[in-house]
Amino acid sequence: MSRIRLTPASLLLAGTTLLAAVVLAAAIVPSGDFLFVPDTAKPVASKVTVEGGQEPANGGGIYFVDVSLRKARWLERLLPFLRPDGASLVPQHAVTSPGQTFAQRRRVALDEMSRSEQVAAAVAMKAAGLPVETTPTGVLVEGVAIDVPAASVLRSGDVIVGAQGHPVRTVLQLRAATAKLAPGNSLSLRLERDGQALGRTVRTVAAPGEPKRAIVGIEASDDARITLPRKVSIDLGNIGGPSAGLPFALQVYQELGKDVDHGLRVAATGEIALDGSVGAVGALKQKTVGVRRAGADVFLVPAGENAATARRYAGGLRVIPVESFRQALRVLRTLAQK
Repeated sequence: MSRIRLTPASLLLAGTTLLAAVVLAAAIVPSGDFLFVPDTAKPVASKVTVEGGQEPANGGGIYFVDVSLRKARWLERLLPFLRPDGASLVPQHAVTSPGQTFAQRRRVALDEMSRSEQVAAAVAMKAAGLPVETTPTGVLVEGVAIDVPAASVLRSGDVIVGAQGHPVRTVLQLRAATAKLAPGNSLSLRLERDGQALGRTVRTVAAPGEPKRAIVGIEASDDARITLPRKVSIDLGNIGGPSAGLPFALQVYQELGKDVDHGLRVAATGEIALDGSVGAVGALKQKTVGVRRAGADVFLVPAGENAATARRYAGGLRVIPVESFRQALRVLRTLAQK
């Protein structure tokens, strides 16, 4: 019987080949985590059309900013210096709810974008004095805390239309139904998800700092049917999420004959509600990098933690926190006067 003799050279070659295979696999095989990657801010004017409207030719413009989201490869997960400039690694639970696939989360994001477009147009037209009709239709679930029982039951994008056997059309009505319960009690819900009517039961928890008050542990807003006096078309392609609400509203208002940017390149981000309030959004680090790359003059962001994060990565970019659409308009008028 012949024997195979392993020389040091052959062992070294085998080890090197194995290591190369492992590195190659790590470089191309996706991990369970995700990367938020900056994208350069872009003018929104070509994406928005308002019936009878016109974009002023003053050299300025309203800019929206998007962030690319993709699976992190194992090598990028292990070696931060291999990640794209300005990227951040985020765990899977920060992107998808329990039991939710990435494709399902993507559909939710596109629905959020569609709602954001309608709400932004309504806010801008109301501010311009045009008649807008809104009819509450339910409570939109925008996020669920990861450490509450509802995390395994509810998802972002769900619309709650009933609680404890009674119709629910607004957040206030949902809070009234929950207020009758003690922490730990069950709350029966009727909701709509991906066009389907579902019945679900969630266990309430105590509100932070208020051990006797029951909450579900969700971020929510009023969902509504909106009727606009003029046709508005907004098309960002496959970009999803609600964070372009503020720039949408600014652009619609500008096309209604209002000078919003005053010749400045104004980048903005923020979810917008029907009352005109501007809510926090995610990935401010990446969005700030994207705005800097575009050479914008100013960046309007939601007040609070969003503004603090943006300032950390702003460099020489001027970051201005806003809490509402009307405040954003006032700030821009003030900048123009200076």
